[in-house]
Order: sequence, then C-alpha cells, then structure tokens
Amino acid sequence: MALNNASGNSITENPAGNVANDGTGIVQLDPWLSPFKDGLRTRYAKAQEWLKTIQDTEGGLEKFSRGFEKFGFNVKENGDVVYREWAPNALRAYLIGDFNNWDRDATPMTKDNFGVFEVTVPGKDGQSTIPHDSKLKISLVVPNDHARQERIPAWITRVTQDLNISPVYDARFWNPPKESKYIFKNKKPSKPQSARIYEAHVGISSPDPKVATYKEFTENVLPRIKHLGYNVIQLMAIMEHAYYASFGYQINSFFAASSRYGFPDDLKELIDTAHGMGITVLLDVVHSHASKNVLDGLNMFDGSDHLYFHEGAKGRHELWDSRLFNYGHHEVLRFLLSNLRFWMDEYQFDGFRFDGVTSMLYSHHGIGTGFSGGYHEYFGPAVDEEGVVYLMLANELLHELYPDVITIAEDVSGMPGLCVALSLGGIGFDYRLAMAIPDLYIKWLKEKQDIDWDMANLTFTLTNRRHGEKTIAYAESHDQALVGDKSLLFWLCDAQMYTNMSVLSELTPVIDRGLSLHKMIRLITHGLGGEGYLNFEGNEFGHPEWLDFPREGNNNSFHYARRQFNLVDDQLLRYRFLNEFDSKMQWTEEKYGWLHSPQAYVSLKHDGDKVIVFERAGLLWIFNFHPQSSFTDYRVGVEQEGTYRIVISTDSKDFGGHGNVDETTRFFTTPFTWNNRKNFLQVYIPSRTAIVLALESTL
Repeated sequence: MALNNASGNSITENPAGNVANDGTGIVQLDPWLSPFKDGLRTRYAKAQEWLKTIQDTEGGLEKFSRGFEKFGFNVKENGDVVYREWAPNALRAYLIGDFNNWDRDATPMTKDNFGVFEVTVPGKDGQSTIPHDSKLKISLVVPNDHARQERIPAWITRVTQDLNISPVYDARFWNPPKESKYIFKNKKPSKPQSARIYEAHVGISSPDPKVATYKEFTENVLPRIKHLGYNVIQLMAIMEHAYYASFGYQINSFFAASSRYGFPDDLKELIDTAHGMGITVLLDVVHSHASKNVLDGLNMFDGSDHLYFHEGAKGRHELWDSRLFNYGHHEVLRFLLSNLRFWMDEYQFDGFRFDGVTSMLYSHHGIGTGFSGGYHEYFGPAVDEEGVVYLMLANELLHELYPDVITIAEDVSGMPGLCVALSLGGIGFDYRLAMAIPDLYIKWLKEKQDIDWDMANLTFTLTNRRHGEKTIAYAESHDQALVGDKSLLFWLCDAQMYTNMSVLSELTPVIDRGLSLHKMIRLITHGLGGEGYLNFEGNEFGHPEWLDFPREGNNNSFHYARRQFNLVDDQLLRYRFLNEFDSKMQWTEEKYGWLHSPQAYVSLKHDGDKVIVFERAGLLWIFNFHPQSSFTDYRVGVEQEGTYRIVISTDSKDFGGHGNVDETTRFFTTPFTWNNRKNFLQVYIPSRTAIVLALESTL
C-alpha cells in the first residue's frame, strides 16, 4: 500500500524506492505476479510507445486530448464556423441543415490525406450564419451506394429526439450567445478521503410518472443527498442514448448530455450546485461499447463498419448487441480521450466510473467466462492488450491534467493491478467495485434460512479484496433493482411492504426482520467491505418494487421508472427509519473516517452465536445476526483500553428499532486478553442488532 501510494500515477514517472520502471514494479506488491513479468513489460512498453507516438505526431497527450477544438463545430471570433469530420471511406461530404435549407450540394466539404473533411461556413457581422440550436447533418457520398448517407456529426454536443415524429435523433448546432452561457460559481470540492457514493439517474428522480429533469434533480434530490451525508454523486445515463430503457448504456452521441432531461446549462447548474454543497460529481462513462444505431450513432458512419470499431465479428458484442471500439487506432484514441477531457472541462465533472471494464480488458469480453482468480486468466491471448493500454492512457491523461480526479473501474474479473499506480505497471484507477458482495446477499436471501448464514463466509466475502487496491463496497446494485429482480428490502418483506409499512399497522415479524437486516447488511458492508461505499438512489430507504423503463412490453408505462421519495417524507411510513439510519451511517463515517482507515481487524466470527466483532478506525463493531438469541454481558475483545459509548445502534427507535439497547451506557474495558485483543468489555446485544462503539473521548 505504501509503495503504491508513494509511486506516481504516470507511465512517465519512476516508481518509488528501488523499483524497476519497466512495468514490473507491481510484483513488489504481489509476488504471485512474478511468472507474468513478460506480460507486464509488454503492456507497459505498448503504453509507452503510444505516448511517444502521440508526443511525436500531436505534441503530447495534453494537445491530443483537445480533439473537440479541431473536430466537430468550432466558432471563431469573427463568427466563422469551422466543421471537421473524420470519414475516410466517404468519397464526398456536404454539410446540410436549416441554415442552407437542407440543400444537399450548397456546402461541400474538402477532404485531406488523413480522411478528414472540412468546411468553413463564413460568419456575418461577427455572428455565426448557422442559427443557434438549428438542426444539421453531414451528407456523405460513399462507394457502391447511389443514395446519400446522412449522419449526425460524431462530435456533436447536443442532439434531440421527438418521439411524436421519429425515434431518430436530430443534431443541433449548440452555440448560445456569450452573455447567456452558464458561468460556474462554486469551487470544486477537494478530493474526498472517503468516497461515500450516491448513484443516481436523473430521469427516474421523481415520484411522478415522467422523465424528471436536471432542474428538478438540482432542486429536489441534491438536498436529500446532502442530508443523507453522501459526498460523491455518480450520475448514470447522461451521455446521449437513443433508447431510454437501455439505462443509459447504449450511447449514440458521446459528446452530448442527454436532452431528455433538459438543456446543457441545466446539467452544468446541477454539477455547480452539488459543488457548492461540497459534493463531488462523477460521470458514468461508457467507453466499452457503442449503440449499433446507424442513423443517429457512430455505426457505419462513413459507410464502412470499421471506422471507430473493429471490423466484422470482432467489432460486435454478441450479448449487448452493440459495437466495439478499436482501441488500437490513433483517431479512436483521440475521440475517446478527448471525450473524457470534454466532460471534465465543459461540464466540470470530477471523474468517472468506467462502465463495462471487463469487456474492455478481454477479447472474450467476459462472455461465457467464469473467473476462478487464477493469474493465468489475466495474461495471455484472452487479454485485449489494446483495451488495457487504452485504460492506462485514459488514467494517465486524467491524473496528469486533474490531480484530484477519481476514476472507478467496474470489473468482475478481479484483474490484478487495476488500482495500482501506472509507474508500477498498474492500470491506474483509484477504485474498483466489489461486485461479489451484493451477489452474496441476494443468494442467501433467496436460498438460505437466517440461521444458516455463515459468519466466516460473510466476513471473508467482505474482506476478500486485493490488498492495497482501493475497493468500493455496496450492498445492492442498480442491476438488482431492474425488472425481474428485487431490491434487498423487497426480498426481505415482499407482499407485506404493501400492507405493513405504516406505523399505524402492526410491526409484523416479517417487517421487523426486514428493517433489521436491511440496516445490518448496510452497516457491515460499510464498515468491513471496502475503502468506499456506494448506494443506488432509493435503496437507502428500501425502495419498494423494481425499476422498469417505459417500453413496448409494459405499454410505455412510467409506473416503475420513478423513485418514490414521497414515501420517506410521509411520517406515518417506516421508510423514513431506514432513510435516517442511512444518514446516521454516512455522517458517522464523515466523523471517524473508517473508509480511509486500514482494513478492519476481525476478532470474532462465531457461527453458533451468529456474532461478528471487528475494529476499524478506533471503533468497535458488534453484530448479532442470530434470528432468536439475544446475549447479555456478551464479552468482546478490543485492543484499545478506555471507556466506550454507543455511536450507532440499529435498535434505536429513531431507526425503527425496539429501543432495547440503552444508548447512554458507558462500557469500561478490563485488561484481560480476549480473542487476541489486549482488553475486553461486555455488552448487551439483542437478536438482529448491531452496535458501534467509540471511545468516550472522541464524542
């Protein structure tokens, strides 16, 4: 960990200490990688080679990543509009739109030796002659096709859809007058030491059956996130996607913020307002694949199937039914790296969660492959080195230009080095997602009785992560909320969520168990599972039902494509207890900082008693998962002597508990070794209850 922290996150830097700078430094962190030194060297050399090529041909990554200043539409001071598009397979190209009455021959473009078409539309009196927000397209003449191919410009920053006319998007020339451009008011927050992430989707962020807007999110949801105590928001489904029900994962316009939620400035205001609240904002970026749409996507852009993508089957993802980027191509790298830079500069995002990283790392894309954890799976012919090197270059660029950036990798394979510094031969991410944790909870809730929960297996799953690589833990994912599956509380309570969530109704054993385990699962995940914590919008209060976007199969209904925040606001419903517990958990982490403290020391995992005890960040965590047994004077070990008090109790009446635990109790340690700890203290720990103790002096 110390070596990783001390080493620069750049391919151009030397690692800390006396470590080789050939990509094999990571072996110092994990000696099991020794047999794969050649693979590490090759990968590193490829990344260095790309950096040299970019330096020699483009003047370095910094200039290379400003592709949006060269491609797409750029307006000069005198009002001239310069438009450039890479389309080597096309024979001729024309710019068409409202500005020239869609005359297919009025505005021809010229082609250079690199397959880039260019045209300048002269301004008039210092103003652009292409009206702001007017529609346009590029019209291409391609080989062996007598019809014109009309496409949406690849670098376009705004596209709109009118479903009354057609599902196909229109490109818009977004060029608001200078005086009305959004000006950011708030300073960006510094990089959080602990990442407590609230994952949100703007469109579903309303109790009403509709697509919610950026403005509504800013007004209604940001204050909720702040109250809960999350310090990072991860926004999904922002990059423009033609099909709403794709959850934002089938991108057709990479530089356009989705117009279904409002205007670009509304998104800027959302991010700026979050910054004013001290909240960091990440974009869920999809560079793993692209929509196969031809009319309003990148597919078959210049009449060839291999412009941005690999040719033939290699360029198609058979499960996602989408196109796969050719990460080994100079212009594709320019497009993707500039895309990252654009979202950081134009919208002031603070970093990214990279979606579908497993698909990028392997040529099999993770399809039909179970990862056993054997190191041979992470090297050799199955690995897509071009994809790995692209991710290294992306992290190089981002960490070089934005020292406070946060990058998160979504990878199911457990690839070693994903979150190791680039100078050591790592891939350079800040965090990875702990994807095995939510799977365990769902499996147990579906298949096991509570009495059969295995405490050793639970602690193993929560602590089984690559040492020194920061991991984000979560109790349930957004995928589990999707139709066909259920959220944790829905698995726990099922039909009784419709009849017994009111405080005026009986607290049935089912609801009591549901509330208790919902809190305990979240608390143990937060305390033991990682160096960051993530929650999907609504799950903090046990959102009922599932998530289903409007589509043909449900008569285009919005009934399940919304988040019912009204349930939390209703003082007569039990959802508010879970909401307030979540808030307590986040704000207590803010105070004690366990997420950025060393991994916990687990002193007890007692399968008969169903008790787990661990220490982290100077706090003592005690969990009793037993469905029936409560324990009085239960002896637990603790290293640090002193007087302890309760800082979190899942049994508090404020959180829908029974109030059986007296939170004013002072616990005194006895200097007698217990469970390999120097002291012990004794607690009353009721069935299905967790308490967290802190030294009285810290309160």
